[in-house]
Amino acid sequence: QVHLVESGGGLVQAGGSLRLSCAASGRTFSEYATGWFRQAPGKEREFVASISWSGGSKYYTDSVKGRFTISRDNAKNTVYLQMNSLKPDDTAVYYCSANPRGPAVVAYGYNYWGQGTQVTVSS
Repeated sequence: QVHLVESGGGLVQAGGSLRLSCAASGRTFSEYATGWFRQAPGKEREFVASISWSGGSKYYTDSVKGRFTISRDNAKNTVYLQMNSLKPDDTAVYYCSANPRGPAVVAYGYNYWGQGTQVTVSS
């Protein structure tokens, strides 16, 4: 089992920044790829970014490329999502997830999920 807890969400004005953190406990977190997904009201959960267990491979959805950066510190069992130049369309609940198979860009394969953290971007 891997237990994931997100933090760092909040209310920010458009153009601002937030850094989300995902703290993991349980099985060896460094063996898992990690992904960030988000879900806005009335919309399906969508992929945001993912990172391989080593941090050597990273993937982003097109709408966040150049603005968001995913990273991880395996010594701290933590994954981060640095979000810059935030837009109102980024408003959503952001979820951290772990995948033993690799940094997939779809939700299938992610076995473990956190409870989510709310990000609200005002215009």
